[in-house]
Amino acid sequence: MESSAAPTVSAGHDPGPAPVDLLRRLRARGAGDPVTHVERVPARVGVPAPWPAWAPPELRAAFARRGVVAPWQHQAEAATLAYDGGHVIVATGTASGKSLAYQLPALATLLADPRATVLYLAPTKALAADQLRAVAGLELEGVRPACYDGDTPRAEREWIRRHSRFVLTNPDMLHHGILPGHAQWSGFLRRLAYVVIDECHTYRGVFGSHVAHVLRRLRRQCARFGATPVFVLASATSGDPATAAGRLTGLPVTAVTEDASPRGGVTFALWEPPLLPPDSTAPAVPAQAAGDHDATTDLVQVRRSALRETADLLADTVAEGVRTLAFVRSRKGAEVVAANARRALDDAVPGLGGRVAAYRGGYLREERRELERALLHGDLLGLASTNALELGVDLVGLDAVLICGYPGTRASLWQQAGRAGRSGQEALAVLVARDDPLDTYLVHHPEAIFGAPVEATVLDPANPYVLAPQLACAAVEAPLTPADLALFGDGAKEAIDQLVEAGALRQRPTGWYWRHRERPEVDLRGEGGAPVCVVESATGRLLGTVDGGSSHFLLHTGAVYLHQGISYVVDDLDLADGCALVHVEEPDWSTHARDVTDLSVVSVRSYVDAGPVGMFLGEVDVTSQVVSYQRRRIATGEVIDTRPLDLPTRELRTVAVWFTLSPRSLASAGVQQADVPGALHAAEHAAIGLLPLMATCDRWDIGGLSTALHPDTEAPTVFVYDGHPGGAGFAERAYGTASAWLRATRDAIAECGCETGCPSCVQSPKCGNGNNPLSKPDAIRVLDVVLENLPA
Repeated sequence: MESSAAPTVSAGHDPGPAPVDLLRRLRARGAGDPVTHVERVPARVGVPAPWPAWAPPELRAAFARRGVVAPWQHQAEAATLAYDGGHVIVATGTASGKSLAYQLPALATLLADPRATVLYLAPTKALAADQLRAVAGLELEGVRPACYDGDTPRAEREWIRRHSRFVLTNPDMLHHGILPGHAQWSGFLRRLAYVVIDECHTYRGVFGSHVAHVLRRLRRQCARFGATPVFVLASATSGDPATAAGRLTGLPVTAVTEDASPRGGVTFALWEPPLLPPDSTAPAVPAQAAGDHDATTDLVQVRRSALRETADLLADTVAEGVRTLAFVRSRKGAEVVAANARRALDDAVPGLGGRVAAYRGGYLREERRELERALLHGDLLGLASTNALELGVDLVGLDAVLICGYPGTRASLWQQAGRAGRSGQEALAVLVARDDPLDTYLVHHPEAIFGAPVEATVLDPANPYVLAPQLACAAVEAPLTPADLALFGDGAKEAIDQLVEAGALRQRPTGWYWRHRERPEVDLRGEGGAPVCVVESATGRLLGTVDGGSSHFLLHTGAVYLHQGISYVVDDLDLADGCALVHVEEPDWSTHARDVTDLSVVSVRSYVDAGPVGMFLGEVDVTSQVVSYQRRRIATGEVIDTRPLDLPTRELRTVAVWFTLSPRSLASAGVQQADVPGALHAAEHAAIGLLPLMATCDRWDIGGLSTALHPDTEAPTVFVYDGHPGGAGFAERAYGTASAWLRATRDAIAECGCETGCPSCVQSPKCGNGNNPLSKPDAIRVLDVVLENLPA
């Protein structure tokens, strides 16, 4: 059977109490029971298969040294499909050994053909580094695996291009480095036998649409050199993986989805933090809603914050000797959880806090590698991480996983929960609900988690805001020809015509040529520009980076920035140079940026006329600007002051879903004219919060706006829009499931136990208007009108 290729638990590690006993102790530590549901995921026996006849003896022996005596059935099936030349996706659960499914045919081919090469793509550097350890650990002669990414020293890059036969990289490096330098990579690309795309379910929305065209550009260059590589994809369990993989690669793909690997049992608890005493209800402190854009509102806490609850649980499990990984949705949140857990542990046992750390994107390479090593070898017992460690990094010996807030999709939830129990032992997973409509809905409707299928991955390669820039990149690499139109799919000819009209391409008899000297700047991840470097003013030391899209919120002048538990204050943000200067300071206040948004309708793609209600899908222009920030006392949440900011306006053309209501229908439902703005505003917040139930997104991927009279619709209107240029497929999904989406929204508001509205139902952690006005009862009336008239 297969065992993990990663290091095993360090000698002498005591796994601590059994999951059921550990959960019982955690539940008993406070007043009341915070657990709303416990799901027992039973253990599963593995189904082995014989080694394929084509697998060479030296490769079988190498896997046997790693503890793999035979493949599981799904591994052998996927590997054989790929070895026979078919494009394949293996979509099975966490720790099911998907890596063997692509390693087996790829390495067998490298051993049989001394000229063949393999390209491996991972969405994160940590995953690529982990796979490098696994492949190098097989010690196969002549394979010469190597990572080629932004961290690779310049001196090593030429050697890798010339000599490595198994190159591990990421889509960003393929886009920025390998494809533009295809002439230097010609020998590698000419002999390319396999392209491995790991954790491909992460390629969704705008990022996924960009990656789809990067892969088409790769196929185009390979074809120019006479190569037609086989694509092997690995994914977490997802809905319709073959269709998603086909859309990503542009090729027909066969799916292998029956998981034949053994699995230890999982005790999965849904945990709702307790209500605060009425006299302690106060504006939230920064630990409450530290999203990557941070809280921008005056939320009134009704429950203990999920970050504080997760920090306490992490401290409790580490004190029990339980190796635990806590997933936190934001970089700032991961820092807060780690810092609070360290503080609690040091108060109990001085020095024990040193066995807890934070892990997130934006750290320097050396910091990331040291943290990975410390967790793998047991020097760390607890880690608070963003989803940077969600993906296939083999962390053997974890006993428990804490998930601070629903991660946005069931696929991510199960991926994160699967980080525990890697060696087949029993494991504990706990979802700690945030004060948020979706989280509250899920912990009280466990069937929406445990009884629902995993979502399909949404991406749209035809998005013109993706397609045109990618065609420009392709034209730089080699002139576009009519034969390329089919490769790039629907809309390619129209996009080329637009580029010609804009003066970017010149048409000649042999094709379309790029006219400029410099390459087009294309951001694959749709994060709003190049990363901003965070530099300590006094020393010039680079602390880390923040993506351009978040910099206005996290690095504005005066912002508090956390890095490895140390607090800094931003002295200056220079967007032109992509640099923020900071100094060390421990203020007794936190910062919360505030923005304003305007929206206009460009066009309507589709609509439903339901009498007094209209449901629409179309293009909109959104204008937003961060205009100020609040400073709040950390101890009390008291607002000290609001300070203005002078940051540039951002403009976004995207796709939105919106509904309109007639004023008469609102009046008939009992919504007074003066209460219409608060009713629509509350319905908008809740609808945004519940959309991730229907689409592969979270609330930070989408935005909204409501108004009692919009100039373009001439009616009371609620808009929900994709937060990416050209859209990401989320608004289309909302439009297609409008009745189910808005029914869940209505139920979430109605079932919430608060009287006037709270973060669990209608308050939003990202509202630019300070959650004012809001009317919870009138929001229910608004949604009743929509649901009564809208066809199912």
